[in-house]
Amino acid sequence: MHDFDALMARIRAYRLCQAQLPLGCRPVLQASPGTRLLIVSQAPGRKVHETGIPFNDPSGERLRGWLGIDWPTFYDAARVAIVPMGFCFPGTGSNGDLPPRPECAPTWHPQLLPRLEQLRLTLAIGQYAQAGLLGDRRGRTLTGTMQAWRQHLQRGVLPLPHPSPRNRLWLVRNPWFESDLLPVLRARVADALAG
Repeated sequence: MHDFDALMARIRAYRLCQAQLPLGCRPVLQASPGTRLLIVSQAPGRKVHETGIPFNDPSGERLRGWLGIDWPTFYDAARVAIVPMGFCFPGTGSNGDLPPRPECAPTWHPQLLPRLEQLRLTLAIGQYAQAGLLGDRRGRTLTGTMQAWRQHLQRGVLPLPHPSPRNRLWLVRNPWFESDLLPVLRARVADALAG
């Protein structure tokens, strides 16, 4: 556990990309060696940067609803790890937040993710997480990746669209997500967190 805590301290002290971040570095993540559910997301938004709490925004509310878990369970690092592709708020562009900084995932994921030895389920939220975790197995579009969710789940990774309010139209156009995928997601999350 000491080695794991030391790694988390190094991640939280990381400042290599400080100059490229509009609000500076504030790595936001949670993890523990006994984690059973891993959420790999894109990067913290402005509100998350301000509070230092992952998914402490409307996207988080929607995500917790999709998963069927409450606030205390979601923020119990012994059960749920939240490890984005970029650990700090990347800034805002013309169409929302900028992509995650490219340094974080290659620097820290290979050191951190193998230490999560009790994992039962991994969620890849949004296109950047799906690119990082699924590689060339992902579809050409978000919809293509999502339509193959059963195949990805067989490998232990379930792709999800980003729960941002900006994706409301995608959810309306793809009602199968709510009718077919969400019940399976909730059952798999409950199973991963049980015991």
